[in-house]
Amino acid sequence: MATKTTKAGANEPPLWVFAYGSLMWNPGFAVRETQPARLHGFHRAFCIYSEHYRGTPQKPGLILGLLAGGSCRGLAHQLPAKDYDAVRRYLWTREIENDGVYVEETRPIHLADGRTVLSLVYLADRAHRQFAGKLPLAKALEHVRQGTGATGTNIEYVRNTLAHLRELGLRDNGLEELARRAIS
Repeated sequence: MATKTTKAGANEPPLWVFAYGSLMWNPGFAVRETQPARLHGFHRAFCIYSEHYRGTPQKPGLILGLLAGGSCRGLAHQLPAKDYDAVRRYLWTREIENDGVYVEETRPIHLADGRTVLSLVYLADRAHRQFAGKLPLAKALEHVRQGTGATGTNIEYVRNTLAHLRELGLRDNGLEELARRAIS
């Protein structure tokens, strides 16, 4: 399990994970603390074909990744000290091994309480064969409507992400338009 780190995190283990999609509502581990958070330098985008969780190789869905530029607001979950190694293995399996379309890095994030902490972030791997880039809305809708995988439908993924962003008081116009059209 290799993690790239920034200079600020070269010798420190990441104690948080940044959630911008399904990790917001389904982290999959007991969370010590959760806070609204912002990651600078990256933005949320439907840019990855899902062939496991929200689709199949024959009918891929479309999931979120982080792309360079802008900033992204989401949640930060503090990793548990007691089961740290087990949670790190779980996150590696979930985010890297199954669809394999993310690069794990450690980056500083800004928490709502004013702290800046080191966090695991999962960036879209632009070199991976499942990297879709920013698709036209019609093509994105095709994938969202057809996608069903190990954890459910792609439409459920879109709805859950949108619902959790709204709970945080966040707007994502692109996601809202995709959801509106996918459901109609």
